[in-house]
Amino acid sequence: MQVSDLFIYPLKSARGIALPSSAIDAFGLPGDRRAMITDADGQCITQRELQDLARIDVRPEAAAFRLLMDGKGEIAVPPPQPDRRMDVVIWKTPVNAAVADDGSNSRLSEWLGREVKLVFFDAAAERIASPEWAGPDTPVTFADGYQILVTTTGSLKALNADLASHAEGEIGMERFRPNIVIDIDEPWPEDRWAAIEIAGIRLDLVKPCARCIMTTQDQVTGSRDVPNPMPAMGRVRMSADRRVPGPLFGWNATPRGTGTIAIGDTVTVIEERPEGWAFKVRNRA
Repeated sequence: MQVSDLFIYPLKSARGIALPSSAIDAFGLPGDRRAMITDADGQCITQRELQDLARIDVRPEAAAFRLLMDGKGEIAVPPPQPDRRMDVVIWKTPVNAAVADDGSNSRLSEWLGREVKLVFFDAAAERIASPEWAGPDTPVTFADGYQILVTTTGSLKALNADLASHAEGEIGMERFRPNIVIDIDEPWPEDRWAAIEIAGIRLDLVKPCARCIMTTQDQVTGSRDVPNPMPAMGRVRMSADRRVPGPLFGWNATPRGTGTIAIGDTVTVIEERPEGWAFKVRNRA
């Protein structure tokens, strides 16, 4: 069992970047979800309501944050000024974030057809993951809730098998926007993993990931006229635990150390939850 893919998503809901290796720190993979699009009032905007975010490429650079969008050109966003700030909200959690320059925000608003702002989780920003699941004082950036998302190839294969059995097509792992993909033949082993170790770093799998409409969108075009994994997840992955309702795929993980991981690294299960996770039994016919 080994790491097969690593990804970061520098701009929340925009395209991801594949990596051969990555450092791990308290926030997860450095550079992941460090920027976000908001409305004029600071409310987070994602692909859920603005599908065109899937068309934006991000190229972090030393002196700029370069954005490219199909058919629109590019924007070289200068480093944000630390005293240019606003309060933003991500899933009811307030964060005081740095704000991009007016020119960049104006261009982005033109691209997306509505007034938006680009904000950054800089050194002065603070946000803590839910202590109920991740424990006390674990920092997180603009990810939905936790530091790292882990998925497995065996689980995607099982989901695609159900899709195929209902003539519903096939999907790729990019639909689930993971950070760490683990190569394993067995389906759904992650439901039993309480903690894994990669390159000497412990990762606690703290909460399964409930999935939403973003999984139904092509992650290059934003189109929803593509195979939809939601029916299959409804048949085989519908949570029976009220704490995390809905269809589940992947697990949120919290790092308990620092270091560097790479594609090909061995993954070791160091703690299990024998009870797994409770799922509803559905008629799969």
